[in-house]
Amino acid sequence: QVQLVESGGGSVQAGGSLRLSCVVSGINYRLSYMAWFRQAPGKEREGVAAIDSDGNTRFEDSVKGRFFISQDNAKNTLYLQMNSLQPEDTAVYYCAAGGYLSLSLTRTYKYWGQGTQVTVSS
Repeated sequence: QVQLVESGGGSVQAGGSLRLSCVVSGINYRLSYMAWFRQAPGKEREGVAAIDSDGNTRFEDSVKGRFFISQDNAKNTLYLQMNSLQPEDTAVYYCAAGGYLSLSLTRTYKYWGQGTQVTVSS
């Protein structure tokens, strides 16, 4: 059974930082394309950052230079370091795995976590 469990969300003030974690089980983590998505109220779910098995990364334009995606293969864990957070970053953040396309920021992933809320106040 594939499981993706996110943690690390919370409430911060603008300019603050958070690090999200996603522990993955039930799939071959080292061969899986993975990504972080977010969904704000009333908006479509959008890709934020993606990573492939070689550690190559891709970011959505609005988070470039502020967000960083990484993985710890020994711990089967995906991370999203979020710096200089702004109110527009407020959303539920989802971990995704089992992607069909490398470094995709579209919903081409088979497995999803339950989401973790990130709230940024001004």
